[in-house]
Amino acid sequence: MASSARKKEPIPFNADVLKWAREWRGRSVDEVASKLKQPTQKILDWEDKKSGTAPTVPQARSLAEFYERPFLEFFRSAPPPVKEPELVPDLRRPRDAKRLNAEQERDLRSIQSWAEAQRDNAIDLFSEIGEEPPPLPTELHAAVANNPNTVADEARNALHFDISEQTALRSKQHLLPNVLRNKFGSAGVLTFRRSELKKLGIRGICIFADPLPVIVYGNESPSAQAFTLAHELAHIVLGHSGIIGPVRKNSSPTEKWCDQFAASFLMPQKDVRDVVGAMPNTPADEISDSDLSRYSRHFSVSRHAMLIRLVHLGYVKESFYWNKKKSQFDTEEANFKQFGRAEYYGTRYRNTLGDLYTGLVLQAWTSGRITNHNAAEFMGIKNFSHLNDIREHFWK
Repeated sequence: MASSARKKEPIPFNADVLKWAREWRGRSVDEVASKLKQPTQKILDWEDKKSGTAPTVPQARSLAEFYERPFLEFFRSAPPPVKEPELVPDLRRPRDAKRLNAEQERDLRSIQSWAEAQRDNAIDLFSEIGEEPPPLPTELHAAVANNPNTVADEARNALHFDISEQTALRSKQHLLPNVLRNKFGSAGVLTFRRSELKKLGIRGICIFADPLPVIVYGNESPSAQAFTLAHELAHIVLGHSGIIGPVRKNSSPTEKWCDQFAASFLMPQKDVRDVVGAMPNTPADEISDSDLSRYSRHFSVSRHAMLIRLVHLGYVKESFYWNKKKSQFDTEEANFKQFGRAEYYGTRYRNTLGDLYTGLVLQAWTSGRITNHNAAEFMGIKNFSHLNDIREHFWK
């Protein structure tokens, strides 16, 4: 009589870690079952050591992605020690914050935890390559009592960001956010991009720390991204963490200062005067769309940002912005959709993590300080070919 086929041993994933990862991310068993198209009982069996069952490798990779945890973590002997995210003040007005349901709040906490984990990774990578993270330049420190125009000018000087670099982008306005990220990175500011922020109604998150403060921004139009990045830089200058919502008329003094800083940073007063002309004695009742578009193209910013700046400087009445243009700009930005193909597949990982972080991974990997697997884990990449693509294009 022929012997029966040997039963295949389950892959030694730790059931306790599988359960911990699901609960850490706040996923219900039913959500996981629906995501993986498996019976609910099977998910429960995977989390039970006594069941003798385990997910396949593809299923476990899907779980890792859904839980936003490293795949190799499932082989640990026990759940990893995970630091709870630092409390970041929610600076949105109550009517904005209340829009988030329990699932969205969970997603927001997850993004914040992810961002803090990437900062910890960056600190480890600096250690691997034998360098210290750069401290913030002394010029990037101020208080709300300081004039935002003056502070913004000092920040541009500290970042070696000459206005000619910005105005040269007139026909390539979409590149301004990348220019800003590189300037910020040179000062030791990590900038991460998470498209999920837009659906949460959040412009950005600032996690202040020195060294390596963090800015997380969303998938707005490129010109809106530039304003958000500059606004978050203002929070770093003030030494404040915060979750930032839409521009509101009755914002806090801090938020108003940060908006003024952002407008000043992107559109310095002297350069606005050179383009628009001398400031009038009395603000104009309105400004034409054609003039607003012409001025905004010069600075590679949105018409929204340009009008805010003209209001701050007294060129146009504040009522024109709030009563006639604000809702129009909000609608345009809400309806913005990203188009265009990425240059190469690894672009999305590099865009998410920014060049400061990506460069640290590549430097540690290329110098042999970390392995291929380590580099892929740091970048959140499963396919090594994408990692090679990033390295090939990064140094060009």
